[in-house]
Amino acid sequence: MGPVDRLLADLRVIFAARLTSLVVYGRHAAGAVSPDLPLHTLALVDDIGFADLEGCAQQARRWQADGLAVPLMIGRREFARSLDVFPLEFGAIISSHKVVYGDDPFQHLAVKDQDVRRACEIGVKGHLLHLRESYVESRGELSAVARLVEASAAALRTLAGNVARLDGQSTASPASLASHLASALGPVHGRTLATVLALGDTPLAPADAARIFPDYLAAAEALAWYVDAWK
Repeated sequence: MGPVDRLLADLRVIFAARLTSLVVYGRHAAGAVSPDLPLHTLALVDDIGFADLEGCAQQARRWQADGLAVPLMIGRREFARSLDVFPLEFGAIISSHKVVYGDDPFQHLAVKDQDVRRACEIGVKGHLLHLRESYVESRGELSAVARLVEASAAALRTLAGNVARLDGQSTASPASLASHLASALGPVHGRTLATVLALGDTPLAPADAARIFPDYLAAAEALAWYVDAWK
């Protein structure tokens, strides 16, 4: 019996007939083997109460030892009614999942484009505000600006992926994300954002931070306007 089978057995004891579906989502659902990353699951139930959480809490240590993330547990109706609140997160689960138990709970569900656009707008504009505020907090010290730009690269990667999804593109690598941003915003902003996206492989020197930050800020502003005007 594998980890997911043991998880299913535990959930069937805890929720009994109220467990309607269990799915694997994320990289493992797509067939990727990621031993260093926990396996993510979603349990759809008719209802969930404190006693259920207590039962799950007693099993959490063993689940984690099995390489599982604590399952995301949510009411079936609650999930459907929350697509507009979590369009990116739940949309990703709907687009890439594997049913382990029960029927496919997402068969007739779809995330609306405008909900995705709104979530992207919140993320991109929040990123822009963070860059502005953090630059002021850095007092313009080059080493601090370099750390700011480097630390923002992971968030930019996520935002770029979400904007690509909004445009109907399935891109994952920094190079493909940069290519999409260049086509959306123009080559100048595209090159700047490509530099930031690549920072996981190439650390930024303080002198380069002073040069790139104004262009980075301008590119982030352009991205915010792009999402704001998206139709």
